[in-house]
Amino acid sequence: MRILVVMMILTTTYVYGQQSQKEIAKKFNALVNVEDQERFYNELRLKYPADPAKPAPYSEYRAQLAIDWLRKGNIDKYHFYKNTNPKFTAIQLFQLSNLLESWVDNDQHIEWVQQISKQVLDEIALKRHDDTFGRNLILLEVNAVANAKLGNLAIAMENIKKSDENATFRKIPYFRNSDANYLNRLSLILMAAGQHQQAFDTLSNAVRTAVSTPKTVASLKLAYQKVKGNTAGMDEYISSLQEEAYQKIVKEVAGAWMADTKSVPGISLTDMNGKAIKLSDYKGKIVVIDFWSTACKPCVAAFPAFERVIDLYGKEPFQLFVINEGESPDIVKPFMEKNGYKLDVLFDQDETIFKALGALGTPQKFIIDAKGNINQTSIGYGGSDDKEFYKLKAMVELAKVKS
Repeated sequence: MRILVVMMILTTTYVYGQQSQKEIAKKFNALVNVEDQERFYNELRLKYPADPAKPAPYSEYRAQLAIDWLRKGNIDKYHFYKNTNPKFTAIQLFQLSNLLESWVDNDQHIEWVQQISKQVLDEIALKRHDDTFGRNLILLEVNAVANAKLGNLAIAMENIKKSDENATFRKIPYFRNSDANYLNRLSLILMAAGQHQQAFDTLSNAVRTAVSTPKTVASLKLAYQKVKGNTAGMDEYISSLQEEAYQKIVKEVAGAWMADTKSVPGISLTDMNGKAIKLSDYKGKIVVIDFWSTACKPCVAAFPAFERVIDLYGKEPFQLFVINEGESPDIVKPFMEKNGYKLDVLFDQDETIFKALGALGTPQKFIIDAKGNINQTSIGYGGSDDKEFYKLKAMVELAKVKS
């Protein structure tokens, strides 16, 4: 059965003039720069003043402006909009927690992370925000790490423990690096508390099982030096763990090879500029295609691993396309720009090639070998940057051997 993904967009409680809620929200969401969003919001309020008798019709716009100003590093603007008490939607809470994750993992704005995460956690406890995706657990993690870096170890240990309670979403390969990030943050807090051996063991197992990211490897190097007292043999040790993880995935990929060969159909797709593209014209290259949409979180979670694969094979006859299902360039282009993704996008709005290949859902990738044949497919997201990278690398390598 096709996995249906419902796109969540900003909506208000009534129709403004002749424009529907969705049309206005679509225009707002298509704006990449927060300055343009703010101008749009202010003009909207002037043209259609809020009815005092109705509950906060512009709340979701203010919530988005708070997040996007914070993303730009403007804490004053964040507080300006946050002090209007907007309610974060599930998608907005996801965006905010992702931003705080990025900051704490890169040692940026630690005091802001600590303060903002605490405030939002308190508000979630009062049910002021939509926490459908269980982002309170992620906020507990980032708050714990921020407190550890600020020297508040008791709070850090308490919150990282709480974040492991009922962690349903973390164990599902749906959001990017959920389990890998938790293990890395736990280990950073353990090291801050002087529990270096436990951190070393936790990180080693994470790398060995590919529940890891480049951040995990960096933390493992710190733990290694704390436990061993030097760097002798460190790179060899980590490389052996990574190779163990990769070879396990290589075996899984080889076992999933499809004996029945399918030729890539000569169906015309369009790129972001409307140019016609046929996958059948890429014979002589290994081509990876992956079906996705902007609302599909596991689809987008794989993008950083795709970028690593492109870097790896950049000088070889290789091409990777992410094929969007059901959306138009005016939705996809600002999404890619806002998030900084550089992948080549194709559009399959009528699901023509999706159906021709017998795809089952999103995300699903297919590998087209240099002869234009398909013998490999994979459904879903690996769960971590490293696992997704290893799996796609193994699939490409197998296609090279078999071509």
